[in-house]
Amino acid sequence: MSTGSLFDSETPSRPTPASPDAPLPERRRPRTLAEYAGQQHLIGPEGVLRRYLNAGRLPSLILWGPPGVGKTTLAHLLAQELGRPFAALSAINAGVKDVRDVIERAKRQPGTLLFIDEIHRFSKAQQDALLGAVEHGTITLIGATTENPSFEVIPALLSRAQVYTLEALDKDVLIDLINKALAEDEVLKRKKVRVDEYNALLTISGGDARKLLNLLEIVVQAASPAPITGEIVITDAVVQQLAQQHLARYDKGGEMHYDVISAFIKSIRGSDPNAALYYLAVMLEGGEDVKFIARRLLILASEDVGNANPNALLLAQSCFQAVTVIGLPESDIILGQTVVYLATSPKSNTSYKAIREARALVRQQGVQPVPIPLRNAPTKLMKQLGYGQEYQYAHDYPGNFVQQEFLPEQLSGTTFYHPGDNPAEHKIRERLRQQWGEKYGY
Repeated sequence: MSTGSLFDSETPSRPTPASPDAPLPERRRPRTLAEYAGQQHLIGPEGVLRRYLNAGRLPSLILWGPPGVGKTTLAHLLAQELGRPFAALSAINAGVKDVRDVIERAKRQPGTLLFIDEIHRFSKAQQDALLGAVEHGTITLIGATTENPSFEVIPALLSRAQVYTLEALDKDVLIDLINKALAEDEVLKRKKVRVDEYNALLTISGGDARKLLNLLEIVVQAASPAPITGEIVITDAVVQQLAQQHLARYDKGGEMHYDVISAFIKSIRGSDPNAALYYLAVMLEGGEDVKFIARRLLILASEDVGNANPNALLLAQSCFQAVTVIGLPESDIILGQTVVYLATSPKSNTSYKAIREARALVRQQGVQPVPIPLRNAPTKLMKQLGYGQEYQYAHDYPGNFVQQEFLPEQLSGTTFYHPGDNPAEHKIRERLRQQWGEKYGY
């Protein structure tokens, strides 16, 4: 099912089986919602999308999940179930004009469902072009994305659509896909195939059903049948031997994506610039989104470097802005500089731990009353009640500091922030000790 044409059909019907020459994932694409694998939290008997279908309607929605879990297929099947006119665009090659053409045609076809694959690749202008049509119900939008919609979809469009998360397919679902393909596919069922071990198939495909079926077909076609029985026996060793290229390749949408970004962050946290640069290179060579990398650096700069080197956050913010404007290939220089700087900076997670402890306390104890001297007094009554009257203005005192109580009475003396063991925070600790004495234990 292509997402390149504007209108796939006026009234979607059950798709015809794919050609035997088509790749296995296409041959095994579900033709009804009953054949769809996984995502029972959405389309099962109690699933939210099932309830919408039973009511004969569908809101605009964004399907967020990893590759190969069925986002595109689900969009087509939802349109098919409702018998709605269906239009499809790919954010890779569609422009604002294409969006407007769909909207104009949808005005003549009430109830049109527009599917946009990889909606996170749409520019702000392209997303803006959708707003009016979505708001007025000219189209029902289904967007598919592997990226967090909160970062990649403009707030105005996000507020007009429901976000539903598609989960990675679990082991049992994936094994069932393998067994059904071998038993039902017109090409594979002509061969004598027995699967003795599934682990390599599942590990290499990383939970991506499309990759899994492609890999299965490669293995079946390339494996040598037993001389006497003619049977093809699939074991982990056979799969690994035939799929070494898959093992060595970085897949920005698969399991290795998460492994590499994890190793990248841990290398910077562990102050190893060489390892960090290696994993950065792996991601760049694999086509990883530079904004994704820069966003993780921005988080790390605060979480792991923190006040041991406050300039780290400023550099990471500048890095994010720069790569957003510049893009590849030149962004690799900026990313490389930032990675080296963060990896070689002193580290502290004390601010990160402090806000986590403070929030945990608020969740546990609730919100305590603000001390009366700190309260605002915009009315006469509040002034009569003493709001703000005993507040001491710090700038009126030597060194712009005076000891007074800022925490609620029940929390007086509670310490959340404990300066780390690094030169910058040694100075912070000494200053806090001079100002607060023994109150906070500094």
